[in-house]
Amino acid sequence: MAQRRTRFGDRARYWFDSTLARGASALVGWMALLCLAVVVPASAVLVWTEPDAPASLAGRLAQVWRLTGETLRLGGATGTPLRVTMSVLLALVALLYVSTLVGLITTALTERLTALRRGRSTVLEKGHAVVLGWSEQIFTVVSELVAANTNQRRAAVAVLAERDKSAMEEALSTKVGPVGRTRLICRSGPTTDPSVLTLAGPATAGVVLVLPQDEPDADAEVVKTLLALGAALAGEEPRPPVVAAVRDDRYRLAARLAAGPGGVVLESDTITARLIVQAARRPGLSLVHQELLDFAGDEFYLVDEPILADRPFGDALLSYPTASVVGIMRGETPLLNPPPQTPLAPGDLLIVISRDDDSAWAADCAELVEEAAMASGPPTPVRPERVLVLGWNRRAPLVVEQLRRCARPGSVVDVVANGGEATVRQVTEADADSGTGLTLTLHHGDVTRPETLRRLNVHLYDSVIVLGQDPAPGQPPDDPDNRTLVTLLLLRQLEEATGRELPVVTELIDDRNRALAPISPGADVIVSGKLIGLLMAQISQNRHLATVFEELFSADGAGVRLRPAPDYVLPGLETSFATVVAAARLRGECAIGYRCHEDASTSPGHGVRINPPKAERRRWTVDDEVVVVGKD
Repeated sequence: MAQRRTRFGDRARYWFDSTLARGASALVGWMALLCLAVVVPASAVLVWTEPDAPASLAGRLAQVWRLTGETLRLGGATGTPLRVTMSVLLALVALLYVSTLVGLITTALTERLTALRRGRSTVLEKGHAVVLGWSEQIFTVVSELVAANTNQRRAAVAVLAERDKSAMEEALSTKVGPVGRTRLICRSGPTTDPSVLTLAGPATAGVVLVLPQDEPDADAEVVKTLLALGAALAGEEPRPPVVAAVRDDRYRLAARLAAGPGGVVLESDTITARLIVQAARRPGLSLVHQELLDFAGDEFYLVDEPILADRPFGDALLSYPTASVVGIMRGETPLLNPPPQTPLAPGDLLIVISRDDDSAWAADCAELVEEAAMASGPPTPVRPERVLVLGWNRRAPLVVEQLRRCARPGSVVDVVANGGEATVRQVTEADADSGTGLTLTLHHGDVTRPETLRRLNVHLYDSVIVLGQDPAPGQPPDDPDNRTLVTLLLLRQLEEATGRELPVVTELIDDRNRALAPISPGADVIVSGKLIGLLMAQISQNRHLATVFEELFSADGAGVRLRPAPDYVLPGLETSFATVVAAARLRGECAIGYRCHEDASTSPGHGVRINPPKAERRRWTVDDEVVVVGKD
C-alpha cells in the first residue's frame, strides 16, 4: 500500500517543534530571527520614506543598521567592522546584565510571594488569638472570636494548620462570612514543630486555642502540639492562657500537664454525652445551652457588688432587674446555685447571666414578686424512663453511663446497632456495673433500614437518641451524618404514619447538615464540634469561666435544667418573672429563663427566653417550662 505523503505544513511544524526541543539556545535563536525579521524591514521602510535620507545606498543601509541597533539595543554604531563589532558586544553585555538583574529580582519576588501564599511569614500582632489545628470546630471558634471582638478596633485571629494557606482563607471566608474589624491571618505548617509555631506569634498572643484534628490519633496530636507550644514559649513571661480540647479522658491529664499552669483542657466526648442525655430527658435543653454559650445572646459574667456583702445569696437573686444570678465565685472556686442562706463574703464575685458586662446593675426587685401566684404543691415526680438508642459510636458508652447515673428503678435503655463484636463487647461492658435498676438491652439491626425501625414500637419510648457511627480511617469526618439523615427520614415517616411526634435527640458532626435534617425546627440537635467550639471561645475571653463551665456540665454539679412551669407558678395567671425567681428560690434553684410552648416551633429562639427582665409579665400555661440552674 502506498505511503501517504506528509503535508509541508506538518513537516515544517514538526521541524520547528524539534528545534525548540533542543533547549534555551534554540529558543533564543528563534527569538533573534523573529525580531530581525520584523525590525529590519520596518527600519528600511522608515529610512526609504524619510525625506532627508542619504542619497547613496551605503548611507541608507547604515541608517537602517542604526535604527535596528537602537530598537534592539545593539549599539547601532557605524564605521569600521571592529567598531561595529565592539558596539554590538557592549550592547550584548549590557543586555545580559539587565536581563540577569531583572531575572534575579523577578525570582526573588516570586519566592517571596510564594512564601507569603504558603503562610511562612511571622505574625507581629499583639494581644491576638492564636488557633492551632484544623477541624470543623475552627469555623465556630473563629466566628465566636469575631463576635467577641466586635467592639475592638484592632483585633486579629491567627490560624496555624498543616493545610494550604489559600484553601484555609477560602474556607474561612465562605463559612465564617464578614469579619468586621477583625483580621484573619492564616499560616501553614505543622503545629507540632516549635520553630513553625513561632510563625503565629504565640509569645505576644492574648490566648492560644488548640483544636483536636479530624484524625484517629487527634488527642495524641493535641498533647504533642501543647508540648511544642511550651518549647516555643520557653523563657517567655508571661505566657498566654491556653485552651485545648481532647476527646478521650485518658489524654486529659497528659494534656493538662503539657498545657502548663493555668491551661484549660476540655473533654469533648464526655461533655457531649452529658448534653445528649440532658436533652433526651428534657427536650429543648440543647437550645438553652446554645443560647448561653453563643456570644450573640446572654453570657456568663463575674460581677463585684460590694453592697451585697454579708447578705444571703438568696437576696442577690432578686437584686438585678436585667441580669440572672446563678452563683458565687469565691477565689478560684465557683459555687453554682448555693443554698439561699449562704452569706456573701467580702471579695466574692457574683456569677450572673447578662446581655453585657455593663448591663448588670443592682436594684431591689422584691416588690415585683406576687406570692399569691406561686405554686405551693410538690414538684412533678420523676418516673422511670424508656430510652431508645439508635446507632453506636465511641461516645455511646458515655451516654449509657450518664443515663444510669440518674436512672430511676425500672428504667429501660434499648440499643439498636449493627451487630459487630466491638459493639457487643462495648454494650456488655457498659452494662457490667448495672446496679441502679437500669435495664440495658442490645438489639442487632441496621438503623438505616426501614424494617429495623418497623419492628420497634418507637412511640413507647420517652426519648429516641440517634448516634452516628465513628468515621472509618480515610473516611470524611462528617460521613456518619449521611447515615444519621437516612435514619431521621425513616423516623419522620413513622411520625407521619402514626400522627405522633417523636422526642428525638440527634447527634450531628457537621452543623451545616442541621438544615438538611428532617426534624421539627425546635428539635434537639447536638453538634459536638460546635458546642465544644462555643465553650472554647467563651473560656478564651474569660479564663475564670472555665471552672464555672466545668461545674455546669459535670455529672453531679448544678447544671441547666428545664422544669414544668406549674411547679413554680399557677397556670393561667399572669405574673412577673420575678415571681418565678422567688418560687425557684424556695426550691433551692436559680431561675434564669423559660420556654414558651406556643412558640416552640417558631424561629429563631423556638420559645426559649434567657434572662428576661424581672418585671416582664406573661400568662403561664401548663405546657410552659422554666429554665433553672439546679441539681437533679
